[in-house]
Amino acid sequence: MTITLLLVGKTDNAQLQNLAAEYQNRLSHFVNYKVDVIPDLKKTKNMDIALQKEKEGELILKKISTSDFLVLLDDKGAEFTSLKFSDWIQKRMNSGLKQLVFVVGGPYGFSEAVYKRVNQKVSLSKMTFSHQMIRLFFTEQLYRAFSILNNLPYHHE
Repeated sequence: MTITLLLVGKTDNAQLQNLAAEYQNRLSHFVNYKVDVIPDLKKTKNMDIALQKEKEGELILKKISTSDFLVLLDDKGAEFTSLKFSDWIQKRMNSGLKQLVFVVGGPYGFSEAVYKRVNQKVSLSKMTFSHQMIRLFFTEQLYRAFSILNNLPYHHE
């Protein structure tokens, strides 16, 4: 299985990039994990929010194939403990799934077209975090899930 984190907008904070890269490197021992960044839209200052979400949605959907299992990282999604998330990942792997794609949307969320395509929504927290921090938090939680599945001493319950 390949797990992709699809992001709208780049992370320009070098410290966050380095930390996320550390967990991405650790994940490479367990799963094919990649990060795909959709560049920020240009000239959004005077753009209507609905139009911005629609344009970002079009870019997201261009990156998704019909066979991908699409998961939106969305504050209205299902919440998991780290153990439950590792179980959820294991079930996706056991199902024979080839591509699992997690998406972090733009600053205003997702378009209706993206919501119609989604297979599941997952929330990392009820709190709001910057898109730059979500990349780190998600990558760490994914590594934690694989460390649980592989009985490594990383996670303590």
